[in-house]
Amino acid sequence: MTSPSNNSAPSETVISARDLRLTLGEGEAAVEILRGIDLDVAAGETLALLGPSGSGKSSLMSVLTGLERATSGKLTVAGEDFTALDEDALAQARRGRIGIVLQAFHLLPTMTAVENVATPLELAGIRGATERASEELEAVGLGHRLTHYPAQLSGGEQQRVAIARAIASRPPLIFADEPTGNLDTSTGSSVEDVLFRRREETGATLIIITHDRKLAERCDRVVTLGDGLIASDTAKS
Repeated sequence: MTSPSNNSAPSETVISARDLRLTLGEGEAAVEILRGIDLDVAAGETLALLGPSGSGKSSLMSVLTGLERATSGKLTVAGEDFTALDEDALAQARRGRIGIVLQAFHLLPTMTAVENVATPLELAGIRGATERASEELEAVGLGHRLTHYPAQLSGGEQQRVAIARAIASRPPLIFADEPTGNLDTSTGSSVEDVLFRRREETGATLIIITHDRKLAERCDRVVTLGDGLIASDTAKS
């Protein structure tokens, strides 16, 4: 495995996975999705996860964020042993520390765009939640859609609301699953810029699942999955 490159002293390891496995179903219907993942991610690193459909990318992200429990193996995230935590403890570990952009946006239909972004900030006890939510929506080009409900937004606009919500709390860890997948080229580039700018401003670790090679090339490191295993791991020299 190629070690991530750093221009300064080595950073602390923020994610450490050892022999991480995920099996769904039981008996003859069991399917092994992750088949023994070993992965270390340094704090502040930008990492792209590539691989064909069905290679395990989204499943790996779900396990690394605590949304899915590994069947076996060891996983430490930001100093927490995720393999030892129950569902409530995992949710608490994520709050304010892990921002997640999923392909399913999970916006609350009865809340406006600004409310969808502000509510998690309020739950985390962050002051000025509405103002910060407005700023983040402005940054992703939705300053004119603050009071619109999800049903009044296009798929691409809903995706940008989800991205604003994920990064608004300035979490030290950001995961994004195909963050520009539903966006046109111009808007996608703008959203990419927002993600990388926020990462640079806060020193966050950014992990992106993408099929976009150009987006992957913006990252410090590219990890390619194949059939539930790491097929390659390359860092910029």
